[in-house]
Amino acid sequence: MSTEQKTPEVRMTIDDHVCLISLDNAAKKNAITPELLDQLSKHLTTFDDDDDLWVAVLDPVGEHTTAGLDMPKFFGPEATAKPIPPDQVDPFGLARRCKKPVVSVVHGITYTIGIEMMLASDIVIAADTAKFCQLESKRGIAPLGGAHFRYVERAGWGNAMYHLFLCDEFGAQEALRIGFVQEVLPYGQHRERAIEIARLICKCAPIGLRTTKEAALIYARDGEEKAIAAIPAMQETVFATEDFKEGIRSFKERREAKFLGR
Repeated sequence: MSTEQKTPEVRMTIDDHVCLISLDNAAKKNAITPELLDQLSKHLTTFDDDDDLWVAVLDPVGEHTTAGLDMPKFFGPEATAKPIPPDQVDPFGLARRCKKPVVSVVHGITYTIGIEMMLASDIVIAADTAKFCQLESKRGIAPLGGAHFRYVERAGWGNAMYHLFLCDEFGAQEALRIGFVQEVLPYGQHRERAIEIARLICKCAPIGLRTTKEAALIYARDGEEKAIAAIPAMQETVFATEDFKEGIRSFKERREAKFLGR
């Protein structure tokens, strides 16, 4: 029986318009190294730049999402971490962010940056095995990947500070209650459901969805006034597409629309 350990990697597979991105360092509970973070960023960038890819599903291999960073490789004398180039998608959404829908799949240990990356996505589907913990302050530091505002954005001030101050571990049902995840299913079924959701999203016009996400991010960043001001540009973008014409035709013909993303 071979004891050879697989080289950690991030894989990308394509199924029609769905892009499945799988981080695989399962032997170490998907601990994230600088090399894995760079691969993840590059795959997200490839997805974001390809007009034929409409939805991404982030599905870490194995029973755990991630135990967090491989700390010595990010901090200390032997660190190999480098900044993510500004032209690449930032998995934390702190710089360049995916303009298309991203569905995150989480299960088992989902600690620290695992939470921050899932909250930078758009929809989260959890297994009932998922357990979450933002424990940086138990190690004398603070969360540096966006948790300080993502928690507030998703869960509200009280729920955010409750978990950020306690640095406690909580389960999938609590994550559902506070809005971190959108659905909880038995382990295994959660992966199937995430792919199902991605395919359902692909039935909608991709340019319409990208325009919707862009406008929602304007609201999150700049507030209601700027989001309202963005409506004319949204209308101009979608009304100029072939998909808009197909949407009208399908309505008149009482059939499901077949969108092409142009």
